[in-house]
Amino acid sequence: MKTIIHLLIVVVICFTAGCSAPAKQPDITEKVKRYGMVTGIKAEKIGYYKQLHAAIWPAVAQTISKCHIRNYSIYLKEIDGKSYLFSYFEYTGDDFTGDMKKMAADTATQRWWKETAPMQVPLPDAAAAGETWSNMEEVFHL
Repeated sequence: MKTIIHLLIVVVICFTAGCSAPAKQPDITEKVKRYGMVTGIKAEKIGYYKQLHAAIWPAVAQTISKCHIRNYSIYLKEIDGKSYLFSYFEYTGDDFTGDMKKMAADTATQRWWKETAPMQVPLPDAAAAGETWSNMEEVFHL
């Protein structure tokens, strides 16, 4: 009886205080593929590149999410007088190639790439494939 009364008190306190259900725990069986990529960037375009990304277009951000990409980050590093961008993201979908085709077909993303592509300097392997970003090999993850 004492336990039931204590439980009822907790329920009443939570109800009146606006308690919510515990946050959903992430599914540890979820498939996640991590990607690291690199490209060059023209030094004179770094300021504009940062400005664009500080206020990413909402439609572009939505397309990234719809294409199962999360935790997308881009970093800048100067090496031997040249500037490089490193990107990291996690892909949680089942068809990376298909999702990338969907992204490429999105008109807002096409406009975004029209702004950003001229600022970037693809590495030789990416340039040879008609790409901007070079894939990197993951050698460690904890």
